[in-house]
Amino acid sequence: MKARIKWAQDAMFIGESGSGHAVVMDGPEEHGGRNLGVRPMEMMLLGMGGCTAFDVIHILKKSRQQVDDCVAELEATRADTDPKVFTKIHVHFIVSGKELSDKHVKRAVELSAEKYCSASIMLSKSVEITHDYEIVTA
Repeated sequence: MKARIKWAQDAMFIGESGSGHAVVMDGPEEHGGRNLGVRPMEMMLLGMGGCTAFDVIHILKKSRQQVDDCVAELEATRADTDPKVFTKIHVHFIVSGKELSDKHVKRAVELSAEKYCSASIMLSKSVEITHDYEIVTA
């Protein structure tokens, strides 16, 4: 896997993925940015959320669950001093569908956290990561 980060101006960078996609990252105005893109640490949190949500949907579909929607809401706490690393991340899944099995949703969340989501498993080596979920009947 490869990535390329190119400085655009001030505190703005363009991130290009190996698969050919691009994203703008920018800093806040107090650090010379213009607030025109996500922050790099936000990008990391988004990446973890996308990784685990992908797993949960994939596992539920393989279990023949009738999933209509899946939202992963992430909340992270960072250290107060530099380096301001993540110290805690909580992921709350809201899974919607017809006749969803609590057992299957719980299993999908656990499998993602413990076996499949490389982003959260990697981060869990230094960050306390917790998960919970709710099921909404469609």
